[in-house]
Amino acid sequence: MTTVTTPRTTNAGGKAPRGRGQRSPLASAGLHLTLIVASVIAVFPVLWVLLTSVKPAKFAISTDFVKEPTLDNYRYLVESTSFFTWFANSVLVAGITTVLGVFIAATTGYAVSRFKFPGMKPLMWTLLITQMFPMAILIVPLYNLMGQLGLLNQPIGLVITYLTIAVPFCAWMMKGFFDTIPIEIDESGRVDGLNPFGTFWRLILPLAKPGLAVTGFYAFITAWGEVAYASAFMVGDEHLTLAGGLQTFVTQYTSNWGAMSAASVLIAIPAAFFFLFAQRHLVAGMTAGATKG
Repeated sequence: MTTVTTPRTTNAGGKAPRGRGQRSPLASAGLHLTLIVASVIAVFPVLWVLLTSVKPAKFAISTDFVKEPTLDNYRYLVESTSFFTWFANSVLVAGITTVLGVFIAATTGYAVSRFKFPGMKPLMWTLLITQMFPMAILIVPLYNLMGQLGLLNQPIGLVITYLTIAVPFCAWMMKGFFDTIPIEIDESGRVDGLNPFGTFWRLILPLAKPGLAVTGFYAFITAWGEVAYASAFMVGDEHLTLAGGLQTFVTQYTSNWGAMSAASVLIAIPAAFFFLFAQRHLVAGMTAGATKG
């Protein structure tokens, strides 16, 4: 059996043309250089905060990367501030916000995705419109409302406020995710004798783990890193969350950048662990939630 070889075509310069998707050495170098620069820009602020946290107070704002490294800032944070009280308050608020936010968003998204009821479209539009108001213009009316309800300086007041931020967006996202799950699964559950909630709980939720991971991560970050409401609604060291506690290090008269940087590093650790826990579901969840709406 004879084999026929097809000669490679060459261009005018005698070189074989590049295949589809292949880049020239210059284009490849430019792409890698751009990625390296973008990575440095993204990592540098985090690295700078970490380095500042181990500098003595007198070198906190110096441009030296490492200058007499010390753990005094962390020691001061633990021994001389109410950091653990702030941390406990943040864990309580963020934990409740995450659990309630995921449950409310999931049930709302499922109901809108699967059932037709009066006011369904106005409900979804209302959830969307609430995301259009800047946070700054809502602080005063929410403060007055919380004061009338006796919820100032109460963790439940912050939880309710954060739910108003997280639930509308998460409900829209979960609705798009549930739209990608075949409705035949619901029908098979009803054939087996499950009621709507049983179908949702036993059949749909296990398939919705990526969407739940994205929803939980968004709700957690909303409550964990929010500053404006936490500063306005909570006063006193025993009531402050981490966001409010950080502001005590930099005031009109004093600036303790070392302690603030150390606190920032410790605050980022729980968020990083939460991200690592949910990251394998994040890409799938965000992609699925964006395919239908």
